[in-house]
Amino acid sequence: MREILGRLLAFDTVSSNPNMALMTYVKGLLEGAGLRVTLVPDAGGGKANLFASTGPEGVGGVMLSGHTDVVPVEGQVWTKPPFVLTEEDGRIYGRGAADMKGFVACAIAAMLSAARQPLKVPLHLALSYDEEIGCMGVRSLIDLLEKAPVRPRFCIVGEPTGMQVATGHKGKVALRATCTGREGHSALAPMALNALHLAADFLGAVRHLQAEVAATGLNDDDYDVPYTTLHVGKMSGGIQVNIVPNHATLDFEIRALAGEDVAGLITRLQAEAETIVAPLRADFPEAAIRIDRLWDYPGLGTPPDAEVVRFVKGLTGANGTMKVAFGTEGGLFDQRLGVPTVICGPGSMAQGHKPDEYVTMEQIDRCQAMLAALVQKLAAGF
Repeated sequence: MREILGRLLAFDTVSSNPNMALMTYVKGLLEGAGLRVTLVPDAGGGKANLFASTGPEGVGGVMLSGHTDVVPVEGQVWTKPPFVLTEEDGRIYGRGAADMKGFVACAIAAMLSAARQPLKVPLHLALSYDEEIGCMGVRSLIDLLEKAPVRPRFCIVGEPTGMQVATGHKGKVALRATCTGREGHSALAPMALNALHLAADFLGAVRHLQAEVAATGLNDDDYDVPYTTLHVGKMSGGIQVNIVPNHATLDFEIRALAGEDVAGLITRLQAEAETIVAPLRADFPEAAIRIDRLWDYPGLGTPPDAEVVRFVKGLTGANGTMKVAFGTEGGLFDQRLGVPTVICGPGSMAQGHKPDEYVTMEQIDRCQAMLAALVQKLAAGF
């Protein structure tokens, strides 16, 4: 496992970069052990998903899921080299150690171990790209699995949960508000229509709706933030200070609890946008705020008494369950493939996306123990 993790961390698979070198390494490792491996490349050929299986064919089995891309290190002050495995004081440092190459290394090692045993039920491995930019890459792999005659019986997504069994996370939709005003010289600013001012007014509407949702909307205390959130992450526009800008954009997101009327929230914001620009159109007919949907992924809401939950709790020895604040590919496996899914992996997202990202060896050991128990269950036919 350690050797595999060292190799994985050495590949700079920031989402803007190719991951094919990493996937070629993993493919060779698994095929060398006799596993069935399929690569699903993107249109450009620089990135790929990977699906591998060992054990009998024609049976559902259990799928281990992980992503191979990581977030950038630019702008962060690291005291350890981000793309080199550094082990110190019981911790393994490196970009992706927690999120989530630590699990991926454990999963690959488990696949190699499973290949040496006469399994009665198969073990599958699904590795994806571009998870960090909206769970985009895995969709072509799901397209492939949708056409398969047999789908996995269960899925374990190994995002960092401290090896607790997580049954849910919020869904997310990313949106963009495009604001159109009228340019002019800043000395005559009141005679123009500042698109950044429109964006600021719309931002205020988003914040007002967030306050309303937090006070009166759905509530789920299993989450750190127990309500649906609306968050503005980026606003841009303008050329220079003496020009009134005629164009501005505002990127925002909605992270929704299960059962939230997301379409209704978007409709509310469209109405707020119209309220902002309607009084201005007599003087500025071009005034507009258009809301576009950029991308989305579904939430996960596996019932706590589901068979997959009991199965994975039996592997870890856990008593309870949790939900995670961050999104995963689990909702796509659950909703598009109908594969019951939980999230369980080593480390904590409190260390993810930060400088000197790390996972503890204690967590890695617990993950390896869970996967060893899984392989034993598959050999016995569970």
